[in-house]
Amino acid sequence: MEFLGYPRPDGSVGIRNYVLVIPGGLVAQKICEFVPGTKTVVTPNTGSGMTSRDRETVARTLFGLGLNPNVAGAIVATGGMGAGYPELRTERLVEEIARSGKRVELLDVDRAGGTIEAIGQGVKLAREMVYEASKVRREPFDVGKLALGVKCGASDPTSGMVGNPAIGYLFDRVVEAGGIAMFGETTEIIGAEHILARRAATPDVAEAILAAARFVEERALATGEDIRTVNPVPANIAAGISTLEEKSLGAIHKAGHEPIQGVLRYAERPKGRGLYFMDNWMSFHSIFAGYAGAGAQLTVYQYGGGGVTSRSVLDPSPAVVAPLLWASANPKTHARTAGSLDFYSGTVIEGRETPEEVGERLVRLVLDVASGTLTRGETISYCDPAQLYTLDPVF
Repeated sequence: MEFLGYPRPDGSVGIRNYVLVIPGGLVAQKICEFVPGTKTVVTPNTGSGMTSRDRETVARTLFGLGLNPNVAGAIVATGGMGAGYPELRTERLVEEIARSGKRVELLDVDRAGGTIEAIGQGVKLAREMVYEASKVRREPFDVGKLALGVKCGASDPTSGMVGNPAIGYLFDRVVEAGGIAMFGETTEIIGAEHILARRAATPDVAEAILAAARFVEERALATGEDIRTVNPVPANIAAGISTLEEKSLGAIHKAGHEPIQGVLRYAERPKGRGLYFMDNWMSFHSIFAGYAGAGAQLTVYQYGGGGVTSRSVLDPSPAVVAPLLWASANPKTHARTAGSLDFYSGTVIEGRETPEEVGERLVRLVLDVASGTLTRGETISYCDPAQLYTLDPVF
């Protein structure tokens, strides 16, 4: 299996060809408005008032996005992040991204003469870098060069029965070929964490999976809440899911069947190939940026929707530089999202395809998207802020 991608100096392969402008803010936003082919991260997480652990998470996400294979080059602007904290030094972001061999440019707002002047210089620089990136041509690569990240949301019975198993089939094929697949949502392995632990590649990985689930349960209890009464959420219950254990047993199907090689922090890059669990939260606006920061070129949202009647599924990708592919197995969701959903696996429920046929169809779609076909969300210009997953209070 092959796709057509962009070769990068560090040996990775992009499926898109962006110039990233970080950190977010007025300068970055205006550069991106003027120059097609640029991206920036919009987030309220500036590092100010955060603990050192959370500032490191913000930094890891920012330079991780710059290291993502879908990024051809990066512009790092001074100001706007961290209030001088060492974790978020502009020089550090430049140094980390430059390790990939990509072109990285520093845009110093003070030396430019102020914000307006910096925007002008940034636009000129971004135009040059986008033009340079456009000269890179797609080449054939094996599917083992892909890295994927997945989330399931608004889960209903169709998710656990068909939708998540279809993602699991895709993950198995990618991992078998030497690729990387990442799944997460720690709140939604609770009650099934012992099953995942049995699939761990080593005893240490097994304990890390159990510890991640235990930490979330204990943190909830410390507030006086039982996570098993907070989750499943009302929409899950309206759709027919009765307990967190039931929800988790359906959710873990998206991980396929391969051994789990490690447990990653939010936006932490895997040290090798294979299947990984990322310790993250279930929020749509946080989880995907973490996958992209860890190197995922493509993200997948398996959407149930049975208990939600008003949500649009035309949201662009919160992963910033990694396209988001929307999938669902729910016939009602499919009927009300014509022209917005990328993949429908409810044909298994309808008796028109087997699980294996649906899985193969998803693999073919992913290879098409990796080769340049746009996801539905990529056809609109809109972006909600990304809320990065941090653990500590802000002071």
